[in-house]
Amino acid sequence: MNNYFRSRIVIVEDNDAVREGFSLIINSVSNYYVVNAYDNAEDAIKNLRKDAPEIVLMDLELPGINGIEAIGVIKKNNPNIQLIVNTIYENSELVFQALCAGASGYITKNSSHTELLDAIDEVINGGAPMSSKIAKMVVNSFQKNPNSPLSSRETQVLELLSKGKSYSMIAQELFITKETAKSHIKNIYSKLQVNSKSEAIAKATKEKLI
Repeated sequence: MNNYFRSRIVIVEDNDAVREGFSLIINSVSNYYVVNAYDNAEDAIKNLRKDAPEIVLMDLELPGINGIEAIGVIKKNNPNIQLIVNTIYENSELVFQALCAGASGYITKNSSHTELLDAIDEVINGGAPMSSKIAKMVVNSFQKNPNSPLSSRETQVLELLSKGKSYSMIAQELFITKETAKSHIKNIYSKLQVNSKSEAIAKATKEKLI
């Protein structure tokens, strides 16, 4: 079948076996083909114009730019490209962040042949493959107070703080330094006009900021 009529897919995955496995599965059907596969996000972003994919399968844990940052960059410059997160963590904060950054849905690395192709079909047809738990997190995030004084990053920091996470854990989870996490918390206290973590969480919960 002429490649012109097939949906173009790019894979970004640093595990060789997973990358090759997904390529084989996608190329085995007549309506899709893998135009390129990369082991890092930088090369994929650099070649986006040339590859012109409709869908990018994006790993989250990559050397260099991580998957969440890459999704943000790709969506900002190419809003029509659909991104499917490819992850080991099925129900994690990372997947939620990736969806907030612009991903359309996700699959797990151990997805079967059929699950992978079904997820691509679903996204091509305007759907969003994800578990009900992740879907609920996404829906809840849209039900927050739209007039929040906090930025989306500050909201994420405060949510993690409310779950009992330490500065170090927050930094690790959001791929930021501990100093940046502390700076966000300082800004949160200032914006909410509070002086402690418990006050910040209480006020943010009451006003539906988290």
